Amino acid sequence: MSKQALLDADRRHLIHPVVSYRAHERQGATLLESGHGAYLRDIDGKELLDAFAGLWCVNVGYGQQSVVDVAAAQMAKLPYATTYFHFGSAPAARLAEKLVSITPRSLQHVYFSLGGSDAVDAALRFITHYCNVTGRPDKKHFISLERGYHGSSSVGAGLTALGSFHRGFDVPLPTQHYLPSPYAYRDPLGRDPQALIAAGVAALEAKVAALGGSDHVAAFFCEPVQGSGGVIVPPCGWLKAMRDACRRLDILFVADEVITGFGRTGPMFACEAENVEPDMMTLAKGLTSGYAPMGAVLMSDAIYQAIADGEQGQVVGHGQTYSAHPVSAAVALEVIRLYEEGGLLANGQAVAKAFGAGLDSLLDHPLAGDARHRGLLGAVELVADKESKARFDPSLRLADKISAIAYRNGVIFRAFADNILGFAPALCFTETDVALMVDRVRATLDEVLADDAVSAARSAAQGGRKAA
Repeated sequence: MSKQALLDADRRHLIHPVVSYRAHERQGATLLESGHGAYLRDIDGKELLDAFAGLWCVNVGYGQQSVVDVAAAQMAKLPYATTYFHFGSAPAARLAEKLVSITPRSLQHVYFSLGGSDAVDAALRFITHYCNVTGRPDKKHFISLERGYHGSSSVGAGLTALGSFHRGFDVPLPTQHYLPSPYAYRDPLGRDPQALIAAGVAALEAKVAALGGSDHVAAFFCEPVQGSGGVIVPPCGWLKAMRDACRRLDILFVADEVITGFGRTGPMFACEAENVEPDMMTLAKGLTSGYAPMGAVLMSDAIYQAIADGEQGQVVGHGQTYSAHPVSAAVALEVIRLYEEGGLLANGQAVAKAFGAGLDSLLDHPLAGDARHRGLLGAVELVADKESKARFDPSLRLADKISAIAYRNGVIFRAFADNILGFAPALCFTETDVALMVDRVRATLDEVLADDAVSAARSAAQGGRKAA
């Protein structure tokens, strides 16, 4: 098919995630054709530095031949094996064992999903089942964070605390509740890290009490670093404090490491940095580096044993046709080998310093109000006025302008609707790639700064502050 025929087919028939459908019909798709390392090439041959690893997921970079070879070999040998009816496959068994060996020691059992959203959905189902079979049927409330993201399943989208995932979908449910994010830059009280941690614990305790105590609250879900909510990096010690609070309150602690897992924040899993042992962990993205669909829920032995013994050992009615798919499992095993033996985890840790320094260097730009990062996960928050931290009016649709300008400048990152720029480069990034990324982002910001509407918005924000 010609390029135009492909664009027409896409416009007429393909429903894209998380877009305005009418806007997409007008704009059309940007067709990508190939990738190698940290670089993509579109259908017109334009080369692009991917500073977002696809969708926070291509952690090993594009074109890793060993992954392609493993997938092809497994496809030829056994392209599908169900895990229903007590069947299984070697790759799935090996991957389950491998994940248990590299995740926190509290996690001993694995259920494989197709991605992050259904991993969260599976976790919710398992927790509900666990509470019921252990004689605590009133434990039905779930708590997560404002600006949190836990997928877009029919129930998980309610744990997600972003308006576009709620509008028209009848979520959040009455059993889903939120705590303030540990968002230091926007903290109205300007609290130091320890005070912010204490406030988070106090908010959790107060919410549990308001919901009738631990007899009514099942679990607290959180991302160790919030991703789609704007890369909110909590103070060091926050994660452990929240986990410890959950233990005291007798509610389950679920670490959503769909984005932060597999070297994204430095260690293999973000929980490692604070020796946090969750009751459950959700994984996806870097598990297969986006080369094949797969997610996972890991659970403690206590939860597993309670579910296994519940209701006199009856069938536990949760499953999916493609759970523990052998090709995806084989891909995941090779991807994990590349992290460990191929040096990619170590490379990501080595380049993280330059990455963080590069984002920090943008703070001298007139538009940059804040830079935050952990490992190879970071953000730069744009403001109309640095002193007041005033945001740009959403009517400017600045994120769309930024994305278009960045593309012309040959760099891909995430421009969120509230003008936070998100970065999550592959673990194969080099310091040269970081320097190129920063140069192209700075050039993009310079073009944005020169926009008449942006200049007018900045003048209004600064004038309003001075008048006040």
